Amino acid sequence: MLFNYKAIDQHNASREGVVEATNVDAAIARVQKEGYTVISIDPVSEKRGLLDVEFEWFQRISHKEIVIFSRQIATLFEAQVSALRIFRLLASEAENPQMQRVLASIVDDLQSGSSISRALSAHPDVFSEFYVNMVRSGEETGSLEKTFLYLADYLDRQYQVVTKAKNALIYPAFVIGVFVIVMGLMLTMVIPKIAKILTDSGQELPIYTKIVIGLSTFVTDSIVFIIFGIAATGFGLWYFRQTEVGARFFDELKISIPYIGDLQKKLYLTRMCDNLSTMLTSGISMVQAIEVTAAVVDNRVYREILEYTLIEVKGGRSFADTISEYPEIPGVLAQMAKVGEETGNLGEILETLAVFYRREVNNAVDTLIGLIEPIMIVMLGLGVGVLLASVLMPIYNLTNTI
Repeated sequence: MLFNYKAIDQHNASREGVVEATNVDAAIARVQKEGYTVISIDPVSEKRGLLDVEFEWFQRISHKEIVIFSRQIATLFEAQVSALRIFRLLASEAENPQMQRVLASIVDDLQSGSSISRALSAHPDVFSEFYVNMVRSGEETGSLEKTFLYLADYLDRQYQVVTKAKNALIYPAFVIGVFVIVMGLMLTMVIPKIAKILTDSGQELPIYTKIVIGLSTFVTDSIVFIIFGIAATGFGLWYFRQTEVGARFFDELKISIPYIGDLQKKLYLTRMCDNLSTMLTSGISMVQAIEVTAAVVDNRVYREILEYTLIEVKGGRSFADTISEYPEIPGVLAQMAKVGEETGNLGEILETLAVFYRREVNNAVDTLIGLIEPIMIVMLGLGVGVLLASVLMPIYNLTNTI
């Protein structure tokens, strides 16, 4: 249960915040434990009005917030600030209520004697397994400030690459969506009225005009069935996507579509190489690095490759030899990984490959954006041109005969 509280410290400096506890007494005890005197405390639910309802969707902790959080922790560790004080400070300064609650919970765990990595692992929806393992490695090596800087840089790189790839697909999806809506309105509201005038004129209509009128009649008469069919198809695909077979089918489809699939492959290879290089450079074992990367790669095809590779590596086989068996892994990656294993610089080699594939993703996205714009213009021009010609030409012929 959440409580809003107002308190003062020993110097009469006021403080307001949110604390999570089972009841009012426990909430007061938690605030007092931090060295504050409680002035007032109320359950959050009792103070909410109609416009104060918290929607979890809008309070989700964003990728950008985790990046900023990691950089702040690294800076504070570098300034020799204790872990408990760092998390307490960040919890009081957090603007996102959800982030504030998570950090307050971590503070409680740290006060109870828990390690940072264990406290973070209690929130898997915020801190991934990769993140937790990196922090655990930093705790073991005594270099938490470097670890959090690594994490901030890594998350920042991933955010930029993924965001750029998504943005490249948003524009055509938006344009196609608007085009479909406009064409639907034309076929159901405009064309039927013009079609009546043209058919009543008695003139012989061109074949393309007949096709447009027929399409308009079909859409108008079957609009309910079309909407229902689209909704049912969408729900069916969504339900199929939730199954293991469906999820793997769509993951395979992502990397099989011409050009888009190549972009997706490079995106997953970037994530895979970046994950492995970051963890290996931080001193995490090869077995653990592969295991964690398999869990966060976010594609079942590459996850299965890494899971099989993990089994083979545990059995004594080299990483490079195992991944070279799969067509989804480029030969250059396997060859360079082999060189890295032989020279003992696999982490650095994978970092170089991550930079290479990240550059390839950026170039592919730029090329895709450059191709999409003229293609979309031509397609939209043809669609609108055919629609207008099918309507205007018969009207022009009709006016000439009058």
